[in-house]
Amino acid sequence: MGPRGRCDSRANNCGDRDQAVTAVVYGFFWLLCNALARLLFRYRAVGRENIPRRGGVLVAANHASYLDIPVLGCGIPRRAAFLGRQDLFPGFRWLFQWLGWIPIRLDRLDRQGFGKAIRLIKSGTVVVIYPEGGRTLDGRLRPGKPGIGVIVAETACPVIPAYIAGTQEALPIGASWIRCRPVQVTYGEPIDFSADAQRYSGKEFYRHVSRTVMVKIAELGHVAPPATQSHNAE
Repeated sequence: MGPRGRCDSRANNCGDRDQAVTAVVYGFFWLLCNALARLLFRYRAVGRENIPRRGGVLVAANHASYLDIPVLGCGIPRRAAFLGRQDLFPGFRWLFQWLGWIPIRLDRLDRQGFGKAIRLIKSGTVVVIYPEGGRTLDGRLRPGKPGIGVIVAETACPVIPAYIAGTQEALPIGASWIRCRPVQVTYGEPIDFSADAQRYSGKEFYRHVSRTVMVKIAELGHVAPPATQSHNAE
């Protein structure tokens, strides 16, 4: 084996070790978050069996609180990557990126962030997205942004809708302290958009995916869909 071969071998070994260490640390945080969620919020995860055991998949949920990130992850029995706005986790950015956080800009379609999410899904990873793009101020669902449609168009992956209940009461916007309130996450059945890709094209398909997912999220939570995304949405 020549010098280049030895270097490639060492690089692969280092990469494997790093992935193994990351998996262990992620697993530790997953167990810790589950324990705390059950202790503080009487946490329940309904429909976890709807999440495929293997293969790339997109989990899409409503967003009302910073607690949505850990409680949604608690119910996913696989390691997941999370799309989130770039100014989260100041001071700990490197740690959360190492664990799977994908920072994105919200003022435009972040090609770098969404590109990474697309690559991860194609490699068989679970990726989490909040289609609304930010936390709701009044508890009502907001129209989803087209970014979720871009990911589905590029990956043809199934989408698992999820509704998170109780986090707004436990940690509302502007609150300094966490309150002990019941929290439940309901995971719906996978949505397959492969047939719809033949009916719609480009931005029309992106909007269709966004509308459909937000309506499904509303149905899981037994709440009204966003004002512009009724149950009559295509």
